[in-house]
Amino acid sequence: MLELDGVCYQSATSATPVLNGIDLTLAPGQLGLVAGRSGCGKTTLLEVISGLAEPSAGAVRWQGRKLNGRQRRWLCGLVFQFPERHFLGLTVGQELKLGHRRLSADDAATVLAQVGLEGLSFSQAPEQLSGGQQRRLALAVQLLRRPQVLLLDEPTAGLDWSVSGDILALLAQLARDRCLLVVSHEPELFAGITGPSWQLVEGKLRTMPQELRAA
Repeated sequence: MLELDGVCYQSATSATPVLNGIDLTLAPGQLGLVAGRSGCGKTTLLEVISGLAEPSAGAVRWQGRKLNGRQRRWLCGLVFQFPERHFLGLTVGQELKLGHRRLSADDAATVLAQVGLEGLSFSQAPEQLSGGQQRRLALAVQLLRRPQVLLLDEPTAGLDWSVSGDILALLAQLARDRCLLVVSHEPELFAGITGPSWQLVEGKLRTMPQELRAA
């Protein structure tokens, strides 16, 4: 169980908190959604959960235990918006092996199959892949870390409808084995596959009305 208890975050350059008393509970097997306009703090929320930023108040807990930043980084896998901009490997194989000195070809092939990239050449350059394939590769990189919490920042951004549908189906599948939290400014795209859903407004989470999920 992932729990956020009164989490606040205020950057040194901000006059007001970006996150102001965030409470959130998400169980393994659930796909949670946080919606909100651009710039409202959705990405910051993911960075705090994943240990890339430290809350100024409150706690992030896993199975009732408060976690520090290092522990949260081990727990979580984070896929950024437009993850293709963050690829570091010159080839698909090199991208998968980052942080895994002993990654076998079989393990790499297995995780690629898990995200629908069966048969993809390890020698291919990531930038030569389509947008949907690049999102799947970014997911594969995180899945190799075996995260118990998977965090996705605008996973359908910039993709056409048909490709977005494939990504949504994949996310629903991946959520069966872990906590999965998505942030998006287009909540209607996730209608039918999400469990707990919230709006982030003025630094606070509000339960999302049913009509907005299907708008």
